[in-house]
Amino acid sequence: MAGKPKLHYTKGRGKMESIRWLLAAAGVEFEEDFIETKEDLEKLRNDGCLLFQQVPLVEMDGMKMVQTRAILSYIAGKYNLYGKDLKERAWIDMYVEGTTDLMGMIMLLPFQTAEVKEKNLALIIERAKTRYFPVYEKALKDHGHDYLVGNKLSWADIHLLEAILMAEECQADILSTFPLLQAFKGRISNIPTIKKFLQPGSQRKPPADEKFIARVRAIFNF
Repeated sequence: MAGKPKLHYTKGRGKMESIRWLLAAAGVEFEEDFIETKEDLEKLRNDGCLLFQQVPLVEMDGMKMVQTRAILSYIAGKYNLYGKDLKERAWIDMYVEGTTDLMGMIMLLPFQTAEVKEKNLALIIERAKTRYFPVYEKALKDHGHDYLVGNKLSWADIHLLEAILMAEECQADILSTFPLLQAFKGRISNIPTIKKFLQPGSQRKPPADEKFIARVRAIFNF
């Protein structure tokens, strides 16, 4: 029997967090080998584990997988979270790319100066309310089902919930004008595997604090 997937990354969210979310939602237990120092990262590079010298790295099914999108696509496909045909997969991809864009903006905030952070926080809130969330609100309305694509849970739903919770950390009432997204958040949050991941003590990571930011800067030289 194959062992649990092993995730190699820093002890924080970053690009690995969506991978943790997807595995957890699929009910897959995983192990984590944290990169704590520059030397830990160099060892992975020197051992030839990192195809492009970058993390995330996920050891799974006899593979050493890198590149976030490739890892997520593999997990979604393996655990039946990637639609029933090519058209559904295309919609899932489009929705995921949108949430990835929004989350990417949020992810960079803790590493910015106070002045830049303030400006970009306002931009994130504006974009979430006018560019991203209206798309998902309309999708739920037009589709008429509990999920974004088809009538079953997919990677797109899991990714959107992650994005919503990140956006709410920027502004608590950011969903105030999106009733269908509020209901969606409640539904998806209560799926047993996801509910478990959202509980204290899970492998979900907290927002970046100053200590974590300093460690990341030291490990990755930026």
